Amino acid sequence: MPPASQNIVAAKQTTTALKPLWLLALLAGHAPAMAAQTAQGFLEGASLDVLSRNFYLNSDYRSPSPSGKNYKQEWAQGFIATFESGFTPGTVGVGVDAHGFLGLKLDGGKGHAGTGLLPLDDDGRSEDEYSSAGGALKLKASRTTLALGEMTVTTPVFDTADKRLQPEYAGGALLTSQEFDEVDLQAGHFNAFKNQDASTARGDFSGYGATTRHASIDFIGADLFSGRTVGGALYASELSDTWRQYYGNLHSTVGDLFLDGNLYYTRDHGQANAGAIDNTAFSLCGKYRLDAQAFTLAYQKVHGDTPFDFVGGDSIYLANSIKYADFNGPGERSWQARYDLDLGALGIPGLNFMARYVRGSGIDGSHAPQGGAYNPFDSDSATFSPQQGDGGRHWERDLDLRYVVPSGPAKDLSLQLSHVTHRANSAQAGDDIDRVYIVIQYPLKLGPF
Repeated sequence: MPPASQNIVAAKQTTTALKPLWLLALLAGHAPAMAAQTAQGFLEGASLDVLSRNFYLNSDYRSPSPSGKNYKQEWAQGFIATFESGFTPGTVGVGVDAHGFLGLKLDGGKGHAGTGLLPLDDDGRSEDEYSSAGGALKLKASRTTLALGEMTVTTPVFDTADKRLQPEYAGGALLTSQEFDEVDLQAGHFNAFKNQDASTARGDFSGYGATTRHASIDFIGADLFSGRTVGGALYASELSDTWRQYYGNLHSTVGDLFLDGNLYYTRDHGQANAGAIDNTAFSLCGKYRLDAQAFTLAYQKVHGDTPFDFVGGDSIYLANSIKYADFNGPGERSWQARYDLDLGALGIPGLNFMARYVRGSGIDGSHAPQGGAYNPFDSDSATFSPQQGDGGRHWERDLDLRYVVPSGPAKDLSLQLSHVTHRANSAQAGDDIDRVYIVIQYPLKLGPF
C-alpha cells in the first residue's frame, strides 16, 4: 500500500481535457529551464542495482473462490535489474533508465496455480519462467525532467504496484518538475501497461468497473510544502471515456502525532464506459509515536452508489486500503486500529512488528446504475446483477514481522512474514481467505560507475 502520509480536496473541475493541461505544464516547466546543466555526466551519475526477490504465497479460501479452487500456492525467485544513467552536459541533458526482470518457478502445480506470482499457460499451469525488459529516454532542463517509455509511476491518481514478484510498469510520458521550491509537479500520459505476471506491455490495469483496455490515462498534480510540518497535494486524472478523478491531501506532524486526510471525487466522463459514476471517498488518520511503539486510528467513508474505482494496483491512497481489501464499497464506512513495534529498542535492531484490524460496514451496491460495470445485465438470469448487495460488511486482520539485517556482509537482506485474514458476508461479495506471504529480498548495488 502507498504510505498514508502522501498527499485533500479537489475541486470539481473543468471541462478542459487533461492531456492538453499536462502538455502546457511541460512547456511551462521548460520555459525557465535554459540554464546550462551541472549534471555529473551520463556514466558518472549512473547506477545499477539488482534486487533478488524470493516470494512464497499461499491463499486458503474458506468460501468458494471465483476460480473454483480452495487453495492456491506458488513459490518463485525473481531478479529485478535497474539501471539509471546520469545526464549528458548541456542545456538539455539526455539520459536513459532501463529495467530487466527474470522470474523462475520454484513450486506451483496446476491444482494450486494463480496467485499472481507467475503467468499461466493455456492449460492453467504456472509457467516455469518469464522475463521482461523495458526502459525510458529522459530529458532534463534545469530542475524539470521528461521521461518517455516504460517506467513505474507513483501518484495518488495513478500508481503502479510492486506487490508480487515483478513490479507493474506503464508506458507513456511522465513530466516531473521542481522549478518552484517546495512544489513537486507531476504530469503524465500513459496508454500501455505491463501487469505483475506479464512479459509484455499489452496488459490491462483493471479496477472494480473501470479498465485501461483500449484506454489511456492522463493526470496532473503537485505535492506541496514537502518536508514541512504541514503539507498537502492536489491531483486530477482522466481515464479516457470513463471517468475524471480529483484528489486532495492535507497532512501535519505535531510532535509525536501525525495527522493525515485524503479525499477523492470521481465522476463519469465521455462515453462513460464504466457507467454512471458520482462518488466521493475520504479517509482521516492519526498516528501517535511513543518511544518504540506507534498507535494508529483511521476512519474511511465512501459516498455514492458505486465503489470508489481506480486503475493501477496502488492508485488508492485512502487509509484503509490495506493488504487484501480496500474497504471502498458503495456507501461503506470503515475503522482501523493499528499497532507498530520497533524491536530494536528491545535489543533486536532491524526487527519490526505490525498488527492491524479494519472493519467495514454499511455497503449497499444494490442501487448501482443498471447496465453499468457495477450492475451489469446477466443474460443467464435475464436480470441485472450488482457486484455487491445491501448490508455488506467485512473485516481484515494483518500481522506482519519484518527483519532487515542492519550491518555486516548481509547488510540490507530483508525477511518478511505476513499473515492476512479476511472475512465477509455475501452482500460484500469478498472472499473468506487466509493468506501467508514470505518474502526474502537482497539488494545488490553495482553502481555508481
